[in-house]
Amino acid sequence: MIRVGIVGGTGYTGVELLRLLVNHPQAEVSIITSRAEDGVQVSELYPSLRGFLNLAFSRPDVEALAELDVVFFATPHGVAQNMMPSLIERGVRVIDLSADFRLRDRVQWEHWYNQPHTAPELIDLAVYGLPEINRTAIRDAQLIACPGCYPTAIQLGFLPLLENNLVDPTRLIASAASGASGAGRQAKVDNLLTEIGDSFKAYASYGHRHLPEIEQVLGDVQTGAQLTFVPHLLPIIRGIHATLFSTLQQDGVDLQSLYEQRYKDEPFVDVMPMGSHPQTRTVKSSNVCRIALQQPQQRDTVVVMSVIDNLTKGSSGQAIQNMNIMFGFEETLGLNQVALLP
Repeated sequence: MIRVGIVGGTGYTGVELLRLLVNHPQAEVSIITSRAEDGVQVSELYPSLRGFLNLAFSRPDVEALAELDVVFFATPHGVAQNMMPSLIERGVRVIDLSADFRLRDRVQWEHWYNQPHTAPELIDLAVYGLPEINRTAIRDAQLIACPGCYPTAIQLGFLPLLENNLVDPTRLIASAASGASGAGRQAKVDNLLTEIGDSFKAYASYGHRHLPEIEQVLGDVQTGAQLTFVPHLLPIIRGIHATLFSTLQQDGVDLQSLYEQRYKDEPFVDVMPMGSHPQTRTVKSSNVCRIALQQPQQRDTVVVMSVIDNLTKGSSGQAIQNMNIMFGFEETLGLNQVALLP
């Protein structure tokens, strides 16, 4: 049994971590922090956890956190950098759900997140926590940079094509849509029900901060990878649907077999039959990414559809998947929930 801490437990990713960890047979949540909710019972803020967790929020304390086996950061971007050096120095293993250590280029991070990076000495220590490409490195890592939600769906969709040099890496397109929970648990006019209900819109088409993260990973697979990425907001709570377009450079490739073979041993990637149309509701609250392929009119454009729950495989579930790998547990432990229907 390992002892777990969560820094910043009042947001959606924090409560999603709790939802999954309270039923994990090898993990015990010992500390959950919030300066604003210090002393408040977790079940008071989140009644869904009544009877599952008898724990109060506390202020972050490095010495207390250093006594734990692993600490999750479910904090806004820039926050984890402040405490991270002290925890790393004390040998704590850390899984960061924010973007603080995803980018290897400090200047690029500061450009996209519009603030100075205060722990640049730890950037090279961080392992990017996408198990489907970094499982071996994750096992021995001390600091995991958990991928973003859009990047998870998009990278898993494009990987087999780029790994096999099948498409033009400079002409990758992703049209992806997320539920409102992707914006976090905060009061914004743009996220009000009356603003997003019965509507559908694109945003940040000039450049989204997840773009450099995606291009970094895809560029590691095939040099020169460039992505045109247009995110959209769906009038739903949870889920991401990414529709990916790329141009084939080879004829006669059995794309379905290629994807099935690539992901046959991946417990959380489901390659659906050719021509399927995956739906966000088929992954709601699960750690699964469902992928389907199309080659319309048998022309040279490949269409990949990839769906995940942005809070589970796109964030907290994937973080626990990383934890399982780090501590030698069965990778699926605590994560085999069936998606909620209807």
